[in-house]
Amino acid sequence: MNKTASGWVNGFVGVVIFAGSLPATRAAVMDLDPVFLTCARAAIAASLGLALLLVLRQRRPAPAEVPSLAVVVSGVVIGFPLLTALALQHVSSAHSIVFLGLLPLCTAIFGVMRGGERPRPAFWLFSLLGSAFVAGYAARGGIEASLKGDLLMLAAVVVCGLGYAEGARLSRHLGGWQVISWALVLALPVMLPLTLFTMPASFEHVSASAWFGLAYVSLFSMLIGFIFWYRGLAQGGIAAVSQLQLLQPFFGFGLAAAFLDETVSATMLVATLGAVFCVAGARKFAT
Repeated sequence: MNKTASGWVNGFVGVVIFAGSLPATRAAVMDLDPVFLTCARAAIAASLGLALLLVLRQRRPAPAEVPSLAVVVSGVVIGFPLLTALALQHVSSAHSIVFLGLLPLCTAIFGVMRGGERPRPAFWLFSLLGSAFVAGYAARGGIEASLKGDLLMLAAVVVCGLGYAEGARLSRHLGGWQVISWALVLALPVMLPLTLFTMPASFEHVSASAWFGLAYVSLFSMLIGFIFWYRGLAQGGIAAVSQLQLLQPFFGFGLAAAFLDETVSATMLVATLGAVFCVAGARKFAT
């Protein structure tokens, strides 16, 4: 298998893994505090990432790379997990998955900002149209009842897009899986004490599904998924492989329906298809 094909395979595996993140988070926050969940998943993944770095004797990041790692930490280690955990206290995972249709576009925008590219006007047209699809879906579903959850999800998508773009840029120099591992290690001195501080007094009320959700987001969403994802971006090209994120909402819908018995309405599917169409168009005219 050549390098480009391997990149697409790795990227696809990463997207499939990430698709389970929101349903798993939804299951976890049913019994666990969102702040504890965010800190615990990062601390667990950081411990594993540190072990990999030590066993494989990876070089330490250069001082010039630390600010970029801090951006990755704020985006994908803390920002996205915390904001989605808070949002999923107000909306279902199926509802939240619709917002992931904007994630490739958000990643592209930050990639443009970081790379200094000049997209054609059609890019911004598709961007605005995609936002209109998402806003229209939220309003039709009762925006007053879920406004807080929707705003939290929008914020989560923004910070995640920034973390993806910065991590993909940094992976060219530091390596794919090394980026997320060092980002987790950088956050560990803060996340581990916060995990202990926010830990509930008793775990008797925590269901098996909540424990499964915590295990999934700690091992797969926070570490293993990024190993495949950043490797795929590095091998197949950031612009090309990042489009695989367009498939993530559909995988997420299936998982939410299968494991959480949540209803996937026709409106959700139409909104996601609209967002996916607009993101695809925006990506086409990004350069």
